Amino acid sequence: MISCIIPFGFKGIETRRYKTVDCNMTNDRDMIRFDNFKAQYAHIREEIDTAVHRVLDSGWFIMGKELESFEKEFAQYIGCNYCVGVGNGTDAITLSLMALGIGRGDEVITPNMTAFPTISGVMKSGATPVVVDICFEDGLMDVTKIAAKINGNTKAILPVHLYGQSCDMDPICDLARQYGLHVVEDCAQSVGATYKTKKTGAIGEIGAFSFYPTKNLGAYGDAGAVLTNDETIYSKLLGLRNYGQRVRYYHDEFGFNSRLDEIQAAILKVKLKYLDGWNEKRRCLAASYREKLHTVSCLQENSYGLPVYHLFVIKTRKRDKLMEYLKSRNIQTLIHYPVPINKQKGFGFQADESFPGTTRFAEEILSIPIYPELTDENLERTANEINTFCAGNYQHE
Repeated sequence: MISCIIPFGFKGIETRRYKTVDCNMTNDRDMIRFDNFKAQYAHIREEIDTAVHRVLDSGWFIMGKELESFEKEFAQYIGCNYCVGVGNGTDAITLSLMALGIGRGDEVITPNMTAFPTISGVMKSGATPVVVDICFEDGLMDVTKIAAKINGNTKAILPVHLYGQSCDMDPICDLARQYGLHVVEDCAQSVGATYKTKKTGAIGEIGAFSFYPTKNLGAYGDAGAVLTNDETIYSKLLGLRNYGQRVRYYHDEFGFNSRLDEIQAAILKVKLKYLDGWNEKRRCLAASYREKLHTVSCLQENSYGLPVYHLFVIKTRKRDKLMEYLKSRNIQTLIHYPVPINKQKGFGFQADESFPGTTRFAEEILSIPIYPELTDENLERTANEINTFCAGNYQHE
């Protein structure tokens, strides 16, 4: 029996109707949703509404005190000296690479299993992404495959802390030092996760974060941030996110319009206070899933750090049929991600290379509901339905 202290009164939060991913379900009664943004908002409604109205009353909506305050608090939370709020997580990667002088003709090594925005961020900088295989056990970058891809054009390694668990960063950083490469962490799914004594985002030279609404620290729209301990990189980022200007109308370099607005900054500042509690609840839910699921494989949880379970991913060779069965039982699921990067039409490289870990992984993975407001009853129902199907103990309809 898994027991834990649940902070912030999560038990008993009602699952309410709202529009989310379309899983082609016609019966909304007793549905277990993949996410429940409305339940979280109901819990912190008063604080969120106060923050939003504070911005509206101020009449200042871009690059103001709310952003400055959030940047300071988020940098302190992660353990970095500097934070630059940007428009989204994809831009966070692009601007990070540009701040390091990486662009056309350069290569960036990253895993073959990630959300495509990782790749978009690299390509938007002008650099070429080069993917390596993952470990089937945890879905994370296989560090033993990196060295073979390093050549004279390689400028950076971009590890992805997939599903909320840190990559094994020591060997990655050792390789970077050996070959004179930069390390930019993709922390879109790992806010609050740790590797040994540090939080993800404070291990490499730069940490790129997304605050897309589904994230553990999610805005109510697009938002992102870049964190670093390097003052020169920080200064460069301040200009790059704002058309290349530090002083209004004086553009010292080419840049983008990628600014975290005041309303989203105020919302994120409220949510940041709750993040550790939400992440702890996710860990408790994950432990309960691990205890109850007997017919599928759960991803390996590595001992070197503390994950935050942005997603809870299981593996089974019956994946597609299980997904259909759960849909018939009003349980929403998703696949993160069904197509490896090298097989994506929008990638265009390495299509003929062999990536056995990624290929098998993509064929078996299924993401099941996990979020702080998920009730114990709904978690147990989800686990029981999975066990029932995979054990073959169900009635065909």
